[in-house]
Amino acid sequence: MPHASPHLLLACLAYAIGVASPGPSNLAIMGIAMGAGRKPALVFSLGIISGSLLWGLLAAFGLSALLAAYAGTLVALKLMGGLYLLWLAFRSARSALRPHPLSDAVAAEAEDSRRTYLRGALMHATNPKAIFVWLSIVSLAVPPGAHAMDALQVIGCCIPIGIAIFCGYALAFSTDAARRIYLAVRRGFEAALALVFGYAGLRLLMPFAHLRGSAR
Repeated sequence: MPHASPHLLLACLAYAIGVASPGPSNLAIMGIAMGAGRKPALVFSLGIISGSLLWGLLAAFGLSALLAAYAGTLVALKLMGGLYLLWLAFRSARSALRPHPLSDAVAAEAEDSRRTYLRGALMHATNPKAIFVWLSIVSLAVPPGAHAMDALQVIGCCIPIGIAIFCGYALAFSTDAARRIYLAVRRGFEAALALVFGYAGLRLLMPFAHLRGSAR
């Protein structure tokens, strides 16, 4: 087995810290795990991992050059990501206003694994932060002029870390103890999620409001 370079180890450490730190994806996993259970949370986590793998592969095969050639692509992603986060904020706010923890709609969604997976994948696929994280990680671990296979090695090391962390959140917060705590603080937690998602979504959309104001 080849010896891992210090740059590769540093890239893996940076990825682990970035993935484990609190953010919309982890908070969404926690909410699903405590509100709907272990299976939906794991399925949602796999969707997030798929989105992360997508950006990792694109970064390995020259995403920076693609973004430079098609600047509008990143603008469209920011717009989509902002709107999607605001939609999640609306869902969380609506859940916080409900007097009961699980409505029929939430229970039905918990049983729909395909939709849950797509929600997770869409959350990460429309996250511009994930793009820049992967670009920085690949740049950190792979020297200029290196072969694409070197970048794939970085992805091969980082993705298992992402699986362990995201699925770890799903498992940890779907325990009986965590779900009991969630039932006690559900409305406050959902309100906090609404604020986090709303803030993140508005941060992505603020440049568009500025451009609109300048055009007047």
